[in-house]
Amino acid sequence: MTTSPPRARVAPRHHVAVIGGGPAGLMAAETLAAAGLDVTVFDAMPSVGRKFLLAGRGGLNLTHSEAFEPFLSRYGQRRAALTPMLQAFGAQALRDWAHGLGIETFVGTSGRVFPTEMKAAPLLRAWLARLRAAGVRFAVRHRWQGWEGWDPAARADARTLPAHGQAASAPATSTGRQRLRFATPEGERIIEADALVLALGGGSWAKLGSDGAWVSLLRDAGVDVAALQPANCGFDVGAPDTLAQASDAGETGRPAARGWSTHFLERFRGQPLKSVCAHFSDATGQSHERAGECLISASGIEGGLIYALSAPLRDTLAALGSVTLYLDLAPGRSLERLAVELARPRGSRSLASHLQGQAGIKGVKAGLLRECLPKADFDDPARLAAGIKALPLRLVATRPLDEAISSAGGVRFEAVDGDLMLTARPGVFVAGEMLDWEAPTGGYLLTACFATGVAAAQAAARWLAQADAGTPAG
Repeated sequence: MTTSPPRARVAPRHHVAVIGGGPAGLMAAETLAAAGLDVTVFDAMPSVGRKFLLAGRGGLNLTHSEAFEPFLSRYGQRRAALTPMLQAFGAQALRDWAHGLGIETFVGTSGRVFPTEMKAAPLLRAWLARLRAAGVRFAVRHRWQGWEGWDPAARADARTLPAHGQAASAPATSTGRQRLRFATPEGERIIEADALVLALGGGSWAKLGSDGAWVSLLRDAGVDVAALQPANCGFDVGAPDTLAQASDAGETGRPAARGWSTHFLERFRGQPLKSVCAHFSDATGQSHERAGECLISASGIEGGLIYALSAPLRDTLAALGSVTLYLDLAPGRSLERLAVELARPRGSRSLASHLQGQAGIKGVKAGLLRECLPKADFDDPARLAAGIKALPLRLVATRPLDEAISSAGGVRFEAVDGDLMLTARPGVFVAGEMLDWEAPTGGYLLTACFATGVAAAQAAARWLAQADAGTPAG
């Protein structure tokens, strides 16, 4: 009688939880699954990728085609921290990844990169199909509530139970196991995982899932988190200093604190302000200038030109209480030329016709002049020309965080190591807008979300492999 040789024991795969189903979280899940790990994506919403879909409603701007050095400059103070991640997975890698999903891309006239269909939905559908085929599981309507029984000295022979009653995953490492609390429609669930990737987004558009509720959870866990602030946001205007006294007296029909006059708002709300140049000086005296177009909002000004300047505008506003933004309404004409042209006799023509004929100022631009300049300036060609070239808008407040396209603040890079792992919580990696960086619109936001998702997932896979091998992680 012969006996069969004993079968070699196959170690079960590590289970990694990814919390947050936006671009950073989904990219982390894809990277982890490709590394052979067992992955579950948890999200508080009924479906994943909701903010991603909204971003693609008017044309999904995936990334930007500009050269790498100017591309890096868009990340401001966090450029150095993000550079290695963007080198590993940058604009071209993102385009190649999309092509792998069957989504072709093109470069627009501004250098921005879009899918040929200009929509997010086809890309997201193809992406989710590929993730499911790779074995990634999804647990929606699971709102993370923090940790239960954090134990960095967890026994090495303990086992985890991944989501949805799957088979037990890997034995615990000596560095501890994540016991995660989730609120679900059926009550609280405790899910165990060998590593955790947090990709919960920032604090804007709470109805789509990015509500910033994680801030208090991480602070309670000893993580240094910078306060969330609006980024790529609009601003409320206040009465210019030259009109403040009349405004207080009710002579302009405009509130003293902020907002446009009723007359101006009824005529120009929602209208674009095209071909203008904006400039201002921040609290340190540094000048900022940008050309483009913006939009008249209910209480102030917003749009691409304003979003591009929103970070220094916001910081100056916080430092000084208000900031004056100057608009050049005729960037193609010099001050001297305007003064000469406006000084020409207008005869029987109205002032509006004179402005249009001599300076090309009409519509919303003419309305802004009347809104922001003292009446006496219209009788003096030199002062009127100066107003056209540097029209003062006093900004007194940012729009609320929930209205912003993105948010600044989040987990400080000083609170994570070079692999994006929390120093206060071994085995917990952070990706996407949760980290303390910001960038303008134009594809820079999405690119960094993807890049940090890849980086955090690769680091988590290395950390687990090193723990299995008994070598120091890092």
